[in-house]
Amino acid sequence: MNNQTKPAKQATALYFDGKKAPQITAQGKALLAEEIIAVAKEAGVHIHEDPHLSNFLQMLEIGEEIPKELYLLIAELIAFVYMLDGKFPEQWNNLHQRIVQQV
Repeated sequence: MNNQTKPAKQATALYFDGKKAPQITAQGKALLAEEIIAVAKEAGVHIHEDPHLSNFLQMLEIGEEIPKELYLLIAELIAFVYMLDGKFPEQWNNLHQRIVQQV
């Protein structure tokens, strides 16, 4: 039998208005984390599971913007979510055709 206990579930919610850096809007562990995740799923919010990122975000305070060191990582996640939702920047219109024409 394994004596190690499983770490408590944790969750951090980010808000991004497209202008300023994303900021922490909710966070919690154990039951509160499960509630945050349930509310997010119910609202159709995409959820990303990454224990290392979650541990780091848990050190921030609610209302605090993410640090510059996380800008690229969070930007990639936001871009991926936009693509999952079928949203692309205007400059991407017919991007595949422009690539084929250049090749």
